[in-house]
Amino acid sequence: MGESVVRVARDGDMAAVREVASAFALLDDWTGTADFLDAERAFGTLLVGEADGRIAGFGGALRRGGLTHLGDLFVLPAHQSSGVGREILRRLLPADAPRVTFASSDPRALALYVRQGMRPVCPLVYLTGPSADGPRDGVREAAGDVGEASSLDARVSGGDRSEPLAWYAGVPGVSLHTTAGGYAFARTAAGSLEVGPAGGETPHDCVEAVRAAVAAHPGAGRVRVAVPGVHPLLPLLLEDGWRIGDMDTFMATDPGLVRLDRYVPHPDLG
Repeated sequence: MGESVVRVARDGDMAAVREVASAFALLDDWTGTADFLDAERAFGTLLVGEADGRIAGFGGALRRGGLTHLGDLFVLPAHQSSGVGREILRRLLPADAPRVTFASSDPRALALYVRQGMRPVCPLVYLTGPSADGPRDGVREAAGDVGEASSLDARVSGGDRSEPLAWYAGVPGVSLHTTAGGYAFARTAAGSLEVGPAGGETPHDCVEAVRAAVAAHPGAGRVRVAVPGVHPLLPLLLEDGWRIGDMDTFMATDPGLVRLDRYVPHPDLG
């Protein structure tokens, strides 16, 4: 096998990067619009790994203040023992800085992140359920609320990311729902509704914001949300008949970086 190179992604790389992402079914719900890869390039870092002159993998990270969220690390099967993935990860994660990620069920991924100083904190449970009957009282939906939501998001998610949230609010199909003490972004795509990020001044406020976002989209069909295992929303949704579709492990260099009882992440944006 020839020499491998890791470098920052360029405009001309993006078609090949998206081919790798599609091989792992990462873009199924982002068809025809700006996606999380665009966000990583604009607001964080997107690296590619080349092997024999072809892109064999990529990794992306987003920043929330001083916190780094590792969003992606994917290498094509033929190159998964080449060292490309390890070098991408080394370049993406700043040394001695706070960082978090969602580790897949692959034991190799878990071990790789542990060696990078992160530890398992709790499960991240991917739930699917039905849409609600209609809007709830006291819910506001307006682009002007992005600043207010960003301020609360910074307190519960581990750091400020006003620019990425403003970008996300402008993505087609995205709406923002705010309650007295919480916020929740929601995106309709491919006949389903994806809720997150969401947060609240209290765990109850976060629960109410998520429920408000779901209720604002009656008839959306399948609704998806990623819930930390310690969040009170998890048993409530299971009692309402939601189903667990998949699970990751939330990992962090410090378990207190994110208020996991008051925060619901976005699966791709953290």
